[in-house]
Amino acid sequence: MLNNKVIVVTGGAGLLGRRFCVAAAEHGGLVIVADLNLVAAERVAEEIRATGGRAEAATLDITDTDSMNALIASLHDRHGRIDSIVNNAYPRNKKWGRKLEDVTYVDFCQNVSLHLGGYFLAAQQFALYFRAHGGGNIVNMASIYGTMAPRFEIYAETPMIMPVEYAAIKSAIIQITRYFAQYFKADGVRCNALSPGGILDQQPEAFLQKYNSHCGAKGMLEAQDIAGTLVYLLSDASRYMTGQNLIVDDGFSL
Repeated sequence: MLNNKVIVVTGGAGLLGRRFCVAAAEHGGLVIVADLNLVAAERVAEEIRATGGRAEAATLDITDTDSMNALIASLHDRHGRIDSIVNNAYPRNKKWGRKLEDVTYVDFCQNVSLHLGGYFLAAQQFALYFRAHGGGNIVNMASIYGTMAPRFEIYAETPMIMPVEYAAIKSAIIQITRYFAQYFKADGVRCNALSPGGILDQQPEAFLQKYNSHCGAKGMLEAQDIAGTLVYLLSDASRYMTGQNLIVDDGFSL
């Protein structure tokens, strides 16, 4: 579905990012594993190449304009094209994940700036490149918690919380997705969002039981359960879709 498409995945060495890179390569794409951690990005790229896929590792700081433009320029010089970017990185400061009462103004603003600001910068710079080169595709990773109120009760009696910054960031990502889709609609630039539910990552069993009680057959999903929808959004099968937000959560948000 992605034959010969050059696809950049930011945060490509992370839990979701790695699986997204593998899936895109399995469908014929040339995947750019873009991550702040180049060593980790290279491990993912090597894993993909070892199974016959095509992948390159690249350093990228999504909060830095020079880093962003250097990646775009180097990819264009090597491949003559970039088809898609998946905005998937997850930047945050060391105080991320505090209870609302303990979140300072400075930390709230910094986390919104890093995450939402980084997504804006990546979408902006890649959209301008796409407009200048005949079109392209942006997929922003949002969340169910950008579309619904938190279910605080599922976090009770666990060390986990649902950060207030996360809700603000992910809801804003869905709206800037619509903004970019409308702004660049006439330029052949598509922009869609993908909102997953929770992803299994060694959460406490008490939390999983409460979370899964709101779901269908599976409950909390694994990274590979999201990858098929991403491949669809990156492929020509969705060529006329823009400005949309697709939710994949086994019914949790219903």
